[in-house]
Amino acid sequence: MSGGGFIRLPGGSVVVALSLPRPPHGAPAGLYDCGCRVRVLVHAVNRQRALTRLRNLGLRAVYLRGNSEPPTPDEITAVLHHPDGLVWREAPEDDTESWHPIRALLRNPAFPVGGEDPDGDDERPASAA
Repeated sequence: MSGGGFIRLPGGSVVVALSLPRPPHGAPAGLYDCGCRVRVLVHAVNRQRALTRLRNLGLRAVYLRGNSEPPTPDEITAVLHHPDGLVWREAPEDDTESWHPIRALLRNPAFPVGGEDPDGDDERPASAA
């Protein structure tokens, strides 16, 4: 079960914080490939919209039950100053680690960001003429 919580800001929007298992993303070789938990922060109009943003990114089984671990003031500042309003870091052990954009968490190493597979072929099928 994931721990999490939310806080309503004076403008009416909310910041939702969730502690989730780190999604699998290839062979464990990198710094963050340890099967650890991550703390995800989302800034949105309401709680439902925040959870929908995460589900649309592929984190399907994300639920907020209760308010046991609301975001800290430092976490709120971090997510409000990020242009996407969606950040993560390893949770909660390392307070010195900086926040990362969500695309760094969900990146698939088999297909780099450029849309090409490792062979250099474009992953999109050719259009039929």
